[in-house]
Amino acid sequence: MTAHRSVRAAIAGGVAALAFAVAAPQADAQERATRPTLNFYGVAGLIDMPTGEALPDSQFSATLSRFAGITRGTLSFQPFPWLSASFRYSGIEDFNFGGFSTFYDRSFDVSARLLRERRWWPAVVVGLQDFAGTGISAAEYVVATKHVLPDVKVTAGLGWGRLGSFGALGTPFGARGGGLAGLGGKFEVDEWFRGPVAAFGGIEWQPTERLGFKVEYSSDAYVDERGLAGGRRAGSAPIFERNSSWNFGVEYQVNETLRVGGYYLYGSELGLALSFTADPRRRTEAVPQSGPGPLPVAVRPAPGADPAAWSEAWVTTPGRPEELRDAVGAALSREGIALTGMTLGAKTAQVRIENRRYNFEPQAIGRTARVLSRTLPASVETFEIVPVEDGLTLSAVRLRRSDIEALEHAPGGDATLRARAEIGDAAGLGPTALAGTDPALSWRIGPYLRASYFDPDQPLRLEGGIRASGAYRVAPGLFLSGSLAKPLAGNLDDSARLSNSVLPHVRTDQVLFDREGDPAIERLTAAYYLRPAPNVYGRVSAGYLERMFGGVSAEVLWKPVDSPLAFGAEVNYARKRDFDQLFGFQSYDVVTGHLSAYYEFGDGYLGQVDVGRYLAGDYGATFTFERAFANGWKFAAFATFTDVSAAEFGEGSFDKGVRLEIPLDWIAGRPSRNSIRTTLRPVQRDGGARLNVDGRLYGVVRDYDAAGIDDRWGRVWR
Repeated sequence: MTAHRSVRAAIAGGVAALAFAVAAPQADAQERATRPTLNFYGVAGLIDMPTGEALPDSQFSATLSRFAGITRGTLSFQPFPWLSASFRYSGIEDFNFGGFSTFYDRSFDVSARLLRERRWWPAVVVGLQDFAGTGISAAEYVVATKHVLPDVKVTAGLGWGRLGSFGALGTPFGARGGGLAGLGGKFEVDEWFRGPVAAFGGIEWQPTERLGFKVEYSSDAYVDERGLAGGRRAGSAPIFERNSSWNFGVEYQVNETLRVGGYYLYGSELGLALSFTADPRRRTEAVPQSGPGPLPVAVRPAPGADPAAWSEAWVTTPGRPEELRDAVGAALSREGIALTGMTLGAKTAQVRIENRRYNFEPQAIGRTARVLSRTLPASVETFEIVPVEDGLTLSAVRLRRSDIEALEHAPGGDATLRARAEIGDAAGLGPTALAGTDPALSWRIGPYLRASYFDPDQPLRLEGGIRASGAYRVAPGLFLSGSLAKPLAGNLDDSARLSNSVLPHVRTDQVLFDREGDPAIERLTAAYYLRPAPNVYGRVSAGYLERMFGGVSAEVLWKPVDSPLAFGAEVNYARKRDFDQLFGFQSYDVVTGHLSAYYEFGDGYLGQVDVGRYLAGDYGATFTFERAFANGWKFAAFATFTDVSAAEFGEGSFDKGVRLEIPLDWIAGRPSRNSIRTTLRPVQRDGGARLNVDGRLYGVVRDYDAAGIDDRWGRVWR
């Protein structure tokens, strides 16, 4: 199988699986009629041209399109109602740029809606296409779209770069530099909206809820692909003949998630496109929800009706507190919650729990409260529930038992319960009087799958095998953990692309680790977590910290429970491991560290800045923007800028990418804390590389602060 066929098959298979996984509930007919459709570039558009529309807020989409030997796979996300961002991976067959018979290109797009459509004016969008890649698809545009009938909309726009290459109207803002960027990744700001400008436009007609037709006039001359700019091998035929600027398409909405289309392009070519969309805010109805329901709250008898039940004599009864602890621990275990500690008083009970099943933290809190209502004596009125992660007490949620009894079935009971609940810092609560019932040792053996993306020789590489992992709690807050992997099949070790980096090889020797790590100790560490002061969290880790480096890592985090702001500091001594990933080390070592600031803007938006020294010894900063949803979906974009020049960094010019996390319970329909996580970056080089340390504090603490609990409080009765 050739490289370009394998990448098409891989993309198609992955997107098809995504389509099945993320089927969403049906939207109403009016929403479907006015919702933007996607073009060949995977953005709101006609066929090859964009439109002046913005996708629905938070929509995630995956698009696969192909015509004339050009395959494009695009992931798009709408982080704000007015802003869209896309990552694209394209393959152009028989295109000789860079010496590849099939040229693979990675690019980013961004577009901003300037105006919403109103009665008398259209929606207007300004966009940058391929603004940080090689520049082969680079374009800028301003475009407007207006509904002239409920099912007919008209688009007209002006384009520069690729979109100004046919039928130019002039050069209003000066000349544009030429050529493809050899390293890619640069922001060619001085090129934006320069050079010839041309007009494009089209019409989209949606006669039924499922069937749609498109006609467009394209301003893209496909100069490079047609061999007019030296991109192709001398004497070879162009990829396709551009006989017309008119493109025609018909599309069919198979279901709420999948849309397919067939097209006739440029008077000579047939094309095909598939697009898949999902709204992370909506839970899928295609996958049935399963899992045991919650226990009912046990309502206490009135004190006058049963005075003996309210007696506090049980506190001094020998063995009675231990019996209650065991009963609570057993009941919580059946709910997928571990009891790590307990303090009992006549009127107050404090329990420390570890949530091992639910993706929604308030769901674990609510189920714990139900168990306590059924197991503790009637005199206990206050439940103090303290979530624990990695031995850290994260927050203290105080609930009145009488509120739980009164509000379980009350309209709006969840909101009323939250208004009466107290959430505070759990530091300084003192040791638990009764040790928990959870086992100190946990382990699992199961399959794993690792992937490598965007190798020009083989864009998708996979490795599958067996992984054994485990953790042992030596003392409160002190853990030993590790994982051992045995590859069984795959082609990760087949790559011949050895490092050409002029920087220390802190990441670009990946292929050597893949070749020799069989079996591999992926991680073997001792970690200690502590609460040195109120609002302060600490971590110290030592051992084989990741596949490529071992050493010592120390971190401290200041994060008040009720504050959107947090600050952290981390320092590491790291030494490069032997390629076989067993017990040896190489000679390269480095001291790295970062100062970090985090700010939650509300509605799931998070900004993060990390400033410090990276693994290759370079200094700089990483900027991350994330949007997290109450159901566990997370989408983030990041970029790192250091004192390494673009030439020293190599391909890509600087480190950047996107991260996507999809909770498994959203897909599988049953409670789970596991997620599918992937990071897509154009290329992994040595500049801006950071040590991968398990259990960094902010990710552990954030979900259990007041904002994190509030975002998901609606699940407290589930």
